[in-house]
Amino acid sequence: MKFITHKGSEICFSDSGKGSAIVLLHGFLENSKMWDDFIADFSKKYRIITIDLLGHGNTEPLGYVHSMEDNADVVHAVLSELKIRKAVLVGHSMGGYVALAFAELYADNVKGIVLLNSTSRADSDERKTNRDRAIKAVKQNYTNFVRLSIANLFSENNRERLASEIENVKVEALKTPLQGIVASLEGMKIRKDREVILHFAPYPILLVLGQKDPVLNYEESIEQIENTDVKLLTFPDGHMSHIENREDLKKELLGFFKNL
Repeated sequence: MKFITHKGSEICFSDSGKGSAIVLLHGFLENSKMWDDFIADFSKKYRIITIDLLGHGNTEPLGYVHSMEDNADVVHAVLSELKIRKAVLVGHSMGGYVALAFAELYADNVKGIVLLNSTSRADSDERKTNRDRAIKAVKQNYTNFVRLSIANLFSENNRERLASEIENVKVEALKTPLQGIVASLEGMKIRKDREVILHFAPYPILLVLGQKDPVLNYEESIEQIENTDVKLLTFPDGHMSHIENREDLKKELLGFFKNL
């Protein structure tokens, strides 16, 4: 892992392989370790950058609210450090929100986007209320909140089959500091609606969804790509396609990268 200092915080990232640059962005309660298996395959053909977002993994928090724009600035700082002008951004869940914020702020640096179990839409009022509840819950019982949050991301029929994988995800999630969790919840709550990017982006976009995603309603999620050129990839499982559908996802992503 490598580090740069950005606005006084240590930002952790990795850089592997050669070729076109692909940036892999983890989600809430995750860190760049979630991509290890993907780096091994993808770095044979591409230059793969992973970044621990603010208050996650080995990257320090940067205050009480980590907006998606703050995280996009972190991504930009890493790419500038590596002298990378254009990259494909792959963002899982919150990482997708960061990818879209980056696309809005740094449009010329984007070659393509993959929204993995993510959405371009802002939080509904109900989701905002749930974020506030989550902030309260994690302050009351940190461990309980984290363990429950992770289990609920998988489709029910996979929870037994993937029990050991789920346990590993929980172990990594429990490394996330309380401040990082709260600041990210606050940041996701106030994020902008960026559906317009799906309609007017001059580069290819792939939306990957799970039909039984407990976090994102499938029917509502596909509404946002009606009358767009966004390519849709649907899996029959939950919010964790990179684990629940790992090998198929790898194949599809490599196909997407090849055509850019």
